Amino acid sequence: MQPKPLPTSEQPVVAIIGGGVSGAGVAYHLASADCGKRPAIVVFEPRAELGRGLAYDTADPAHRINVPAAKMSLQPGDLGEFQAWIEARDAVAGDPEAKQPEGLLFPRRRLFGDYVASLLKPLLEDGSVRHCRAAVTGVERRAGRWSILDDKGGVTEADIVAIATSHPPPAAPGRLATRLAAHPRFVADTTKPGALDVIRPHDCVLVIGNGLTAADVIASLAERGHDGPVTAISRRGLRARGHAPVPQQLFGDFVSDAAHSAVSLLAAIRTAIKAAKAEGISWHGVIDQVRAQGYDLWQALPVAERRRLVRHLRPYWDVHRFRIAPQVEAVLDAAIASGRLDILAGSVADARIDGELILCTLQPRHQRQPLERRYDALVVTTGPAHGGILETQPWLAALAAHGHLSLDPTGLGLSCNQRSEAIGPSGNADPSLLISGPLARGTFGELMGLPQVTEHAFFIAGEIAEKLRTSATKRRPA
Repeated sequence: MQPKPLPTSEQPVVAIIGGGVSGAGVAYHLASADCGKRPAIVVFEPRAELGRGLAYDTADPAHRINVPAAKMSLQPGDLGEFQAWIEARDAVAGDPEAKQPEGLLFPRRRLFGDYVASLLKPLLEDGSVRHCRAAVTGVERRAGRWSILDDKGGVTEADIVAIATSHPPPAAPGRLATRLAAHPRFVADTTKPGALDVIRPHDCVLVIGNGLTAADVIASLAERGHDGPVTAISRRGLRARGHAPVPQQLFGDFVSDAAHSAVSLLAAIRTAIKAAKAEGISWHGVIDQVRAQGYDLWQALPVAERRRLVRHLRPYWDVHRFRIAPQVEAVLDAAIASGRLDILAGSVADARIDGELILCTLQPRHQRQPLERRYDALVVTTGPAHGGILETQPWLAALAAHGHLSLDPTGLGLSCNQRSEAIGPSGNADPSLLISGPLARGTFGELMGLPQVTEHAFFIAGEIAEKLRTSATKRRPA
């Protein structure tokens, strides 16, 4: 449904580009914030519903939320709202595997999208939020306002723009994309609907990557009845970890004497894990504390150390921080135990099409001798190509070319200041252009999962509300 025409009065207009959890969260909290004069809030999102984005728009039954439902919410002050929403509707009645023996809920991922969409629905119905079901094609600065062009031919004038777009798609390493593009079972982007349909039940599969997406792919293939051998290769061979058998209390203090280098932070975490073990607490409690104190830890690190951390330690952080759901972990454990899944540390040195097969040269880590292997299918799960975000959307590239956007020096997204205002190549921030969600990671640190995304959406809504109140005060006659 297209939104009603925007008002032509002096009512301020806030445009949010991207309607996933981050963009929907900004709209939701802004709609109830004290803005002085109520703004027109329009969210640009091609999907039928707000709040899904890439993560929660999946219909794959193997895709599950990777943290307990009791810790997921759109409300920073009420982490139990999603679980309460589930219980009020008996929403997992048709999903007996959702509830784990210890009582924690890990429902299918789409259900969280249902929950967020349900919160936005009344705001859409009463006009507080408008959903423009279109893709943005251009954003231009004109006469002190932003002109937003969309693929339906619309032009929207806005006073404030929040960029809440999704992650860029994964990038196939090296020359693989070019050399294997013609192969029918080369899957370069698993986020595309039906991407895994090309893989046959007995195919020998190479998965490049070992994180959450790789785990999802292996679980999805198993759900479809795939029983062929799978090799998952990543540079360090680090498999995604699962949750502790029982919830662990937070352990450690990393901010009282905050580390100023990646090496000292790593040492502090290792020391804390050792101390926690002596008290019967698993590493999960330490990593959760690092995550909870992540913003302050990140701020204490100079940019050079942030870059060093991203370059050398991020893979270790990711596999401990982004844990897989118990149902997915069980699938991986069973595949490894049966010998069907092999996890390899190394890289793909070369690959080419060999008839119906894909001939790969694998270079195992710490070994000189490469391995020659043939596969029926190859799947890329290397994660979002954050450093290439400007190339994924022409309008983002155009904003950068006109001096409004620049890449963050850590390579984690777009550059912004502590108010999440976009910083251009000149180093100046634009108060009317904000970065919401994971693309602001370079400034804010941990911004990939809930509740951090929820907290940041709430923060962005507060920033916008304050700007609107200030603007209204300036316009008010003396």
